[in-house]
Amino acid sequence: MDVWKENILENLEAGLLEYKTVGEFLMNIRKEFGKEEEELVKVTELRILEQRGRTMEEFIQEFRRVARGSKYEKRPLVKEFKRGMSGTIRRKLMETEMPPTSIEQWYECTTKLDKHWRESKKKEERMRGRRKQGMTLALKQQVPRRQEMPQQRVMEPTPIEGVERTNIVVIRNQG
Repeated sequence: MDVWKENILENLEAGLLEYKTVGEFLMNIRKEFGKEEEELVKVTELRILEQRGRTMEEFIQEFRRVARGSKYEKRPLVKEFKRGMSGTIRRKLMETEMPPTSIEQWYECTTKLDKHWRESKKKEERMRGRRKQGMTLALKQQVPRRQEMPQQRVMEPTPIEGVERTNIVVIRNQG
């Protein structure tokens, strides 16, 4: 096949290859040379693929789709999978006594860990919410309510007979 690729022009000129249409010729070229390009695209996609905020199941589904056609198998495939997944889950699995070895084991173990981690996170959030509610209730019970002061009546001075009321302030000189 490689000889054919190298000598395609020579074979065409010699009449060893005949195509009825240009479309048929181009389709054959894509079929022969496109595989390498497709592999390169798949490998590049695989190398930039990351889990980010997705669940492990979503990441694995995308990883499998991209890995198909990349010709990556065994160790190189596991290496790319570990590189793209969440660092926390990867570290936990690498620290176990017997870390997974095959890609299928990695898929299974990471999915379980991811599910447990997400469930744990939800429980923590619920507990935090309950604690917050409990603290608010406790604070309400501890702090006495501010009682409203009864309105004070402003008493008008009682008028004295024969004295006219004015707003003049008299300052007496002492001396």
